[in-house]
Amino acid sequence: MKIFGFAGWSGSGKTTLIERLIPRLVARAGTVSLVKHAHHEFDLDQPGKDSFRHRQAGCTEVLVSSSRRFALIHELRGAPELTLPEALGRLSRDALVLVEGYKTFPMPKLEVWREAVGKPLLHPEDPGILGLATDTPEAFAAARFPVFRLSDVDEIATFVLREAAVWPLAIDAHKSAE
Repeated sequence: MKIFGFAGWSGSGKTTLIERLIPRLVARAGTVSLVKHAHHEFDLDQPGKDSFRHRQAGCTEVLVSSSRRFALIHELRGAPELTLPEALGRLSRDALVLVEGYKTFPMPKLEVWREAVGKPLLHPEDPGILGLATDTPEAFAAARFPVFRLSDVDEIATFVLREAAVWPLAIDAHKSAE
């Protein structure tokens, strides 16, 4: 498994960029998975469905399976949320895993930044950020790392594939180097 992260403030365009990258990465790398950290409560289940009713009745885990997909819904019921290593441990080992969120975790990342969002740049404080995707690349002509226009999806895909780290060894080495 290899991992690569995307860091940026809400509204910067991370989800849209990742959505555009996925088909190119699948074509070039095969299996691509994603871990998305949500800062707020979310629910994939629907009120009234059997699985929802079973969770509401007290099940800690409900696995729904069909001929097309399966989903495991696990209620934490007061337990701590998954760490990124715990989340990665639940995915296929042969995948390129894109990570949206967990922005402070030490992994190779691309910062997605738009001035209009009105938030500061993250890369000055994060050595894991190896490049920047922005709507104003000309403002970063003197940057110490690659800068991409948000629309440069093919070039960003090449960058992601080149910089993705083998999990867990490369990440452990990155952590010990800090």
